[in-house]
Amino acid sequence: MPRIAGIDLPGNKPAFVGLTAIFGIGKSRAESALKKADIEKGKRVKELTNEEIDKLRRIIENNYKIEGELKSEIRQDVKRLKDIRCYRGIRHKKGLPVRGQRTRTNARTRKGPKKGAIALKKKETKK
Repeated sequence: MPRIAGIDLPGNKPAFVGLTAIFGIGKSRAESALKKADIEKGKRVKELTNEEIDKLRRIIENNYKIEGELKSEIRQDVKRLKDIRCYRGIRHKKGLPVRGQRTRTNARTRKGPKKGAIALKKKETKK
């Protein structure tokens, strides 16, 4: 199983699909990397030769931010938004949707599971 950027690529999938296992590489970047390396996009990952894998590794690591470098950049960007206390930063801090989605209903992915309704306790009556 070939490794690129510390990630084992799934061997039985086409090369352009297998490359999407790397964080920061989607279908379009995978296809462009394969085109630069002169590899057919339908070729299976397990069929790639060592030379082709080395070519791909060099192209991906030199041209794209991937894995740890990309994750740390995203983390820094969100931290900057929180530090300057802009609207988006405040939404990140509160754990609410950032891009204008409604929150009266839905938004469960960002807000987490529903908190149960707190029942009102009746006051005890004097007898």
